[in-house]
Amino acid sequence: MTQYTITLRNCAFFARHGVYSEEEVLGQRFFVDAVLTVEGGEAVEKDDLTGTVDYGKAFKAIEKVVMGQRRYLIEALALQVARTLCKRFKTIRRAEITIRKPNAPVEGVLDNIEVTVVYPQ
Repeated sequence: MTQYTITLRNCAFFARHGVYSEEEVLGQRFFVDAVLTVEGGEAVEKDDLTGTVDYGKAFKAIEKVVMGQRRYLIEALALQVARTLCKRFKTIRRAEITIRKPNAPVEGVLDNIEVTVVYPQ
């Protein structure tokens, strides 16, 4: 069977995740990368969207999780995104989700804080 990768890179959302109350009040941007390993079956050969992952719907699934319930840890948020995608799209065999938080409350100069979760492991 044909296995391939779909990548959604730098999906941007404004949300209110984080440990500190200021993060909930002010909110901030989060950036999500999703690297999805997909079991293609006959979808690739037949050029059939119904047998693969519709990346527009995948984006919406990511958006719903990120814009939904507040999480203290972006690790927990990344895991929930991965689980949601794997449950929604049965052809996904592996989801590697990276979340970047550019305005993390850290004393010091840095571009962002980034966490990657792989599901299932």
